Amino acid sequence: MSEIPARATEPGGASEGASEEAGTADGVVVGDAVWQSSPPGSIYDYIKVASFSIGPDGLVDQWSLRAEQLLGIPAEHAVGLDPIDAFVDADLRERGQRKMAEILDGREWTGVVPFRTPEPGGAGRRALAEVYVMPTRTAEGDKAAVCIVVDVRTLRSIETDLAASQAIFGQSPFGFLLIDPDLRVRRANQRFASVFGGTPEDHRGKGVHDYLPRAEADRVSATLRRVLESGESITDMHVTGLAPGSDQRRHWSVNLYRVHSGSGRPIGVAWLGTDITARREAAREAAAARRNLALLNEAGARIGNSLDLETTARELLDVVVPGFCDLATVDLYQGLLVGDETPSGLADGSAELRRVAFSSAVSDGPFQGTGEPVALGAVHHYPFNSPCADALRTARPRAVAAEDGGLVQSTLAVPMVAHDTVVGLAQFARTKGSEPFGDRDRDLAVELAARAAVCIDNARLYRREHERALILQRSLLPPGDPEASGLDIACRYLPGNAATGRPSEVGGDWFDVIELPGHRTALVIGDVMGRGLRAAVAMGELRTAVRTLAQLDLEPAEVLSQLDEIARGLGAPATTVSAAAGVRQATRAARRPREADLSEVYLATCVYAVYDSVTRRCTFANAGHLPPVLMEPGESALMLDVPPGLPLGVGGEPFEEVEVELPEGALLALYTDGLVESRDQSVDEGLRALVGALTDPSRPLEDVCDQVLTTLDTHHGEDDIALLMARVQGLPTESVGDWTLPREPRSVGRAREYARAQLLAWDLEPLVDTAELLVSELVTNALRYGEGEIRLRLLLDRTLVCEVWDSGLVQPRRRRARDTDEGGRGLQLVGLLSAAWGSRRTPRGKTVWFELPLPGGDTHLADPAEALLSLF
Repeated sequence: MSEIPARATEPGGASEGASEEAGTADGVVVGDAVWQSSPPGSIYDYIKVASFSIGPDGLVDQWSLRAEQLLGIPAEHAVGLDPIDAFVDADLRERGQRKMAEILDGREWTGVVPFRTPEPGGAGRRALAEVYVMPTRTAEGDKAAVCIVVDVRTLRSIETDLAASQAIFGQSPFGFLLIDPDLRVRRANQRFASVFGGTPEDHRGKGVHDYLPRAEADRVSATLRRVLESGESITDMHVTGLAPGSDQRRHWSVNLYRVHSGSGRPIGVAWLGTDITARREAAREAAAARRNLALLNEAGARIGNSLDLETTARELLDVVVPGFCDLATVDLYQGLLVGDETPSGLADGSAELRRVAFSSAVSDGPFQGTGEPVALGAVHHYPFNSPCADALRTARPRAVAAEDGGLVQSTLAVPMVAHDTVVGLAQFARTKGSEPFGDRDRDLAVELAARAAVCIDNARLYRREHERALILQRSLLPPGDPEASGLDIACRYLPGNAATGRPSEVGGDWFDVIELPGHRTALVIGDVMGRGLRAAVAMGELRTAVRTLAQLDLEPAEVLSQLDEIARGLGAPATTVSAAAGVRQATRAARRPREADLSEVYLATCVYAVYDSVTRRCTFANAGHLPPVLMEPGESALMLDVPPGLPLGVGGEPFEEVEVELPEGALLALYTDGLVESRDQSVDEGLRALVGALTDPSRPLEDVCDQVLTTLDTHHGEDDIALLMARVQGLPTESVGDWTLPREPRSVGRAREYARAQLLAWDLEPLVDTAELLVSELVTNALRYGEGEIRLRLLLDRTLVCEVWDSGLVQPRRRRARDTDEGGRGLQLVGLLSAAWGSRRTPRGKTVWFELPLPGGDTHLADPAEALLSLF
């Protein structure tokens, strides 16, 4: 209002002195009034107030600068104008003149007047003005008037803004503050006051330190200063504090922006805050649920990938540390680990446990959250009244109190339950500084422990079945080191994953060394396709059938043909093929149409070879197996060209035989595909490696086996490995006696003479009488029941073998003679006096043989006199 020259109506002109004081002082007290000049940016910047004065003649005599700005007429043009003629429309001038006369007569007047600004050509801007006219007098005492003019549109806009401001401060659901440049609250709304108590006026003058903790208040103050200085708005700033009367932490989302006056001068910072505590809690709950779900997904993907108990326990700890806890251990019942189904103390939690896994994100030391530390791998038990023992008894999780001064602040003891059986205990611990376990954490720990427990129980059951199958498989393999006439034998068997230390299903690999009559030996190696207990059982059945068929002294191709029929009948129900009598039954079962799934189809590969130590000739037959490898002295190893044929169980094709003469000292290797094939190595590469590994046939066979297993990639552990190696050591010529006898009665006596002379030459005098008697019986039978010339052969090795050959096809049959019979006791006598006897077919007839133990051995020779008396 300093633009209007004050005309004081008080006597003595006091107003002029006051005006002068006001013009030179800011906030000076004069009399009872305080005069203060309004700084730029006051309310008058918004409402657009103008003033001018009217003289006694009704014309403008003074014109303010604001009048120039509002009405657009400079002072030199406005002074001297009739305001009614200049600003009022013609149809309103008469009324305006009457009002002007009343004003100059000394009456005040207030009203809204439409006006227009004079413009060249008669046009002008039209508007409404609220006019306040106050009568006054000039220095000469003449009547005059002072006019105050306000733009009505600006007033209406201010009214709207005030209403909006009142709505924000009084009705907004958000907390609103106006903070001055000194970072003090200038104004607060009711919503803010309802949170922090009191009325909005009670918060005037307070700072952020009155509401927030020191550290948070310092951060917010720095942000307010930055907004005030830079004008940069802040959106969604999270502020944490406590509301009065509550110990719950509250969270607010705050928006800050700088507030300016009408002239653009910063006058403070607006604070708009929203309580997001519930939203933050819901977000935290959702994040925790997502984290837990991700942890369960990770557990499902990582736990149970191995069928090893310790590995599965470590997989659990790899998942939970450090994502769920800081330290963790797994204890499993010792009895279950060693194979006991129901170890003592399992029900009351007092059974011994073994610590199989430990993991820590803070220290490598032993877990000390629950009493005395237990080292990894140690066997221990928990006290009966301890929370851990209670968790094992009740199969429910228990919280374990932390030790004073320890690192751990919160521990959960969670029983590992699988199929209603507690298999162990998992402990999860969080150190001081971490959030203690809550109910959701407890549920998650139970779920994780249950998943791991199922995997551990599956691994335990698998280990049990694996060990049983392995025991079964090993029981079906030749015990100890096999012995054979004219052969030096060495063998190796490695179950799947034996080299890597990880359990795996047993396979159907097998080998066998079978002694045959006449110092011959059958070498067998085979592989049942598939794995597991079924493959091991099928392998046992085939091996039993092979041994049975071998005792029948069949040719190798015929043996494989019979095995093929047996393999085709293995999948049929109620089929027994453990002996030669079951061959026909298996054959009928194989030929019956049946609808069986592929798991009931048994296929196997096999090599069957018969070696004669006298002739050093070996006859091979192959049913889809890998070829044998032969290494002769001074030569490189090579694979024998044996027609592979079809695997056993396929049927439909005959098997071929190949006869090979093996030189003295030659090395023969039979093997299964696990030795030469893996995921990283093809069969051809493995066969070349095997041939290359055989370099020196003169080395001890045990060393050769070790060299082969070391040279080849046998540590893949994907399949069983069977290796059978034999070095040829034929019977010396001096250990063989061979005679041909004419078909006449005198040949019996000659046979006795040949036998006596040969035994005496071999220094076997104790066997002379028995051998003469038995040779006489067999030659007599050949003369009586056989055909063609007779051949007598004596073989000396670990036992004495006598063979009588003829061209007849009728096999001798032992029968029990009646007391009144004069004959029929010859074969009974052979059976009583010999260690073993039998007959076999040959390409040109048959051979009847008996075997006698050598003097000084474990088997004693029967007394001929007692044997003869036992016949009557």
